Amino acid sequence: MAYSFAPPEHFAGALLTPAQMARADALAGNTEALMRAAGRAVARAILQRCAPVPVLVLAGPGNNGGDGKAAAKYLARAGWPVRVADFREAGPEQAARAGLVIDAIFGAGLSRELDARTISLLRAARRLVAVDVPSGLDGATGQVRGYAPQAEFTVTFVRKKPGHLLFPGRALCGEVLLRDIGMAESVIAGAGVDTWENGPALFTLPPQAPTGHKYQSGDVTILSGALPGAARLAAMAARRGGAGMVSIAAPAAAPLPEAGIILRHEPLAELLRDARRKSWVVGPGLGVAAAGEALTQLLAAPGLAIVADADALTTCAGRPERLRGVAVITPHEGEFTRLFGAIGPSKLEAARRAAREIQAVVVLKGADSVIAAPDGTAAINANAPPWLATGGTGDVLAGLAAALLARGMPPFAAACAAVWLHGAAAAQAGPGMLAEDLPPLLGRLSHA
Repeated sequence: MAYSFAPPEHFAGALLTPAQMARADALAGNTEALMRAAGRAVARAILQRCAPVPVLVLAGPGNNGGDGKAAAKYLARAGWPVRVADFREAGPEQAARAGLVIDAIFGAGLSRELDARTISLLRAARRLVAVDVPSGLDGATGQVRGYAPQAEFTVTFVRKKPGHLLFPGRALCGEVLLRDIGMAESVIAGAGVDTWENGPALFTLPPQAPTGHKYQSGDVTILSGALPGAARLAAMAARRGGAGMVSIAAPAAAPLPEAGIILRHEPLAELLRDARRKSWVVGPGLGVAAAGEALTQLLAAPGLAIVADADALTTCAGRPERLRGVAVITPHEGEFTRLFGAIGPSKLEAARRAAREIQAVVVLKGADSVIAAPDGTAAINANAPPWLATGGTGDVLAGLAAALLARGMPPFAAACAAVWLHGAAAAQAGPGMLAEDLPPLLGRLSHA
């Protein structure tokens, strides 16, 4: 199964790790000009959002400190009272007196925990704006190295870092303002981009042919146990996601699903003889033992696009190699840990390792879902509202991904699209949303 990925034009949405950003800086040269542009961008952001107050710039020893010093010059020219202090010499009482503290101590590449003196200095700030990231935040992982302050907003440059999107970093950054400082696109390309902010730039939804028929839009089969509630949610999403035919394969005692969803009672081996059934969902509401048996049969059949979730993941706990041959898996953090072990300090790298291990696309779900392909390409999703965390929404996601696979999308693109559309539909639904509210909204979004 192909996992090739064509980067969007002009590297829109690219995320640069601190190491990649350092590489881009080195390729770009002209550090002084870049610092002046970065400082001007920080000053403009403050001038646009804040009333004049006494400002304290806490400057570190590297480029981040240089950006802060440049910002101070522009603010001073605008008539603001500004003081620049080396963070090693400034005291907490100075930070407490300032109307606004500009945190330009350490950038995204910090690789050690903050010391107690720096922590006390940052804690004293009543109002803080961060340059690149709040000091103490790891720009590669979004994790905190001992302590990181809460920023009112963060100004970063060229491209965002993974830590701007991954929690807890996303929350600590406040609003992230991305500013252009004149770095050439060719320099960004030379940095070795492999991570993206998920969004429509990463996928193209397949059009429906004006003369097409239902089987040309793809066939999705969802395996279910005797209580097909989870399978029904997946089926609703698959239908709204554009699949031409959707079936639930369930025991004979299972109740009828909604109109338009076909209920099948034949043995799986018989269903597999139908060559039109190319896209399958295995796991939601199936039962752990049944999911293991079904997964074995599905993987033995050639040419299937399989989305594995829920019980299909539980049955493979500690034995992730049993998933080799599926197209996409959609674990939450608990399921992922049971499959692959502890996530560790980097959610992004954990998802990459898992995708490489099972040679399938991994959607590590959460408020900051990570989508990773076996070749190392990854995307971080940032459009999911908090009310998406409710029962049944994972089943909806699995069904939607299967529909997009059935419509011919490659697995990485299908997973990126499913995750982003899922979040967009939830945002439209609003607080108090139920899982069954999502499919009608997905119908509009997935055909836009």
